Amino acid sequence: MPIRLRLKEILEERGMSQRELARRMNIRPSTISHLCSDKVNAAYFDTLEQICKTLNIGLHELLIMEEVEED
Repeated sequence: MPIRLRLKEILEERGMSQRELARRMNIRPSTISHLCSDKVNAAYFDTLEQICKTLNIGLHELLIMEEVEED
């Protein structure tokens, strides 16, 4: 069960750009861009905590576990 960040979807739902979130968090836009991509395989806990605080969401809203279909 791979864990996936829903950051891109959450930002789209709120009409917020990646650049705006980066500005509010005082981090590089490239960091947010990476976290919004499908290639994320690691993230710092403090970054996830900062995202949750900035967007006023719980960690359970940001992270989801996806089912993997077995052949």
